[in-house]
Amino acid sequence: MTILCVRFQLPPMYEAALPGLLGLLEEFSPVVEALPPDGALVDLRGAERYFGRGAVELASVIRVRSLALYGVDCVIGAGPGPMLARMALRAARPGVTCAVTEDGTREFLAGKPVASLPGVGPATARTLCEYGLDTLGRVAAAPLSTLQRLAGARTGRELHEKANGVDRGRVVRNAVSSSLAAERAFERDELDPHRHRRALLSAAEELGSRLRAVEKVCRSLTLTVRYADLVRPRTGSSGRTPVSTTRTRTLGEPTAHSADLTRTAYTLYEALGLQRARVRAIALRAEGLTPAEEASHQLSFDPVDEKARRLEEVADRARAKFGPRAVMPGALAA
Repeated sequence: MTILCVRFQLPPMYEAALPGLLGLLEEFSPVVEALPPDGALVDLRGAERYFGRGAVELASVIRVRSLALYGVDCVIGAGPGPMLARMALRAARPGVTCAVTEDGTREFLAGKPVASLPGVGPATARTLCEYGLDTLGRVAAAPLSTLQRLAGARTGRELHEKANGVDRGRVVRNAVSSSLAAERAFERDELDPHRHRRALLSAAEELGSRLRAVEKVCRSLTLTVRYADLVRPRTGSSGRTPVSTTRTRTLGEPTAHSADLTRTAYTLYEALGLQRARVRAIALRAEGLTPAEEASHQLSFDPVDEKARRLEEVADRARAKFGPRAVMPGALAA
């Protein structure tokens, strides 16, 4: 085991503490990949030999230091690669590191539902389940040619490799500044989906404005919905789920256009299928930032899109001169 996936139990709206916590992780390894708003991947290759301790022991030291220096607890998953470390994190709890060894990878994956595999979306999972491939053990046992017929050549090969424990991912050193976040907290636990959408619109408008101000575009958008009372009921079940739900979607093209960000945010929200969920806060994060000058934009003959982009430029100039609330969508003016 050489990779740790760490998730700090940061209270809502305390993301500002993440850089300091990343600094703590960098005391153990220089290769740390931030996973905002509250997590990170740590590559411990070399660190295990240097400290003379295994990954699980180092995970315990990290947790103790996080509690002692920042008063923040964490949950940690360990595995031979980033994918397995992320999956191990889901089975971990504070004080108990879930570790997946290379020898135990197949056994760890075998009984898990196919939807638990990173990169498998609802459509792919539904297709596989229709053919009886509802667990990773069954996917691993299926012929490669069958998976490629069902999911496509590239996706089928990736499914076959991942289900068999082949983890080709790597930890890419980055910083929190590679993303931008906007969060909207409600004064009281909010049930009204119209107010949820209004918060999404406000956050998307802010992200678009900030991206354009620094001449950046983002490649993906992440939605985090934080619920009341630390847990929320599962739809149609008596079980309970964690304090928040996070979903990410890759954009069709890198963009800083507020309308595109808003549409994607609405799509992510609607895909959650929330039914009268008591929501405490909603956060949007623009990730994979790159310089706007390096991004390509598909030209369109749609005059409405062209007009919206020109109005956006004018609105940005007005906000720069008169303040962020000088121009805003009508839905936010009330």
